[in-house]
Amino acid sequence: MRVVLDTNILLVSIAKKSPYRIIFDALLANKFELIISNDILSEYAEIIAQKTNNMIATNICEMLLSLSNVKKQEVFYKWNFIDIDKDDNKFVDCAIAGNADYLVSNDKHFNCLKKIEFPKLNLLTIDEFMVLL
Repeated sequence: MRVVLDTNILLVSIAKKSPYRIIFDALLANKFELIISNDILSEYAEIIAQKTNNMIATNICEMLLSLSNVKKQEVFYKWNFIDIDKDDNKFVDCAIAGNADYLVSNDKHFNCLKKIEFPKLNLLTIDEFMVLL
């Protein structure tokens, strides 16, 4: 299963006592492939550093890059499906380029993807993804 995780999904899954820790543990246990782009990795680092500190952000990003089930994807085409928050398009573009099975986000900006027939993206909330795991 190939998945793109919105930054907030990764962020809430990191803490050991988080109810969403199952996602991070499943990633570490190689239960799914995480597809990332350089832009996504940069955002992960930025947001994790804001919420914790630079050392933790660096360690998590280095750990992600060391996992065999984390795949870096080059994005050659920008679809620009999301108008409300254009920065969210990096996740959509990576999911399409990486042939992801699912894009996981609780961000309502992604709901516009449900109306797009081509290319089809399967959008899951964090709770739906946890059931799938």
